[in-house]
Amino acid sequence: MGPDGIHPRVLRELAEVFTKPLSVIYQQSWLTGEVPVDWRLANVMPIYKKGQKEDPGNYRPVSLTLVLGQVMEQIILSAIMWNGQDNQVIRPSQHRFMKDRSCLTNLISYYDKVT
Repeated sequence: MGPDGIHPRVLRELAEVFTKPLSVIYQQSWLTGEVPVDWRLANVMPIYKKGQKEDPGNYRPVSLTLVLGQVMEQIILSAIMWNGQDNQVIRPSQHRFMKDRSCLTNLISYYDKVT
């Protein structure tokens, strides 16, 4: 859960109720270029990595943000990626920025061309 205290399961189960109000909020945010102030809040939690648990250096901070803000991020990301691919802004050779492609697939493609 994020700073709002709402569990993602609640939002998923009430998706039909929240669809219209959230679409209005998302659309208004998109048009104005501003994100609601409450959606910028985050709970920073320490996550244990490795080593001795007593050492603070063995933890990394993770920001837990609102689920509604994360959904909006995904909508914006998909719009940017769709626009980038549709207008050929991102070339197919740029594996890191394409879905289902990575640095590894780029290396394999390069190795294939060289050999």
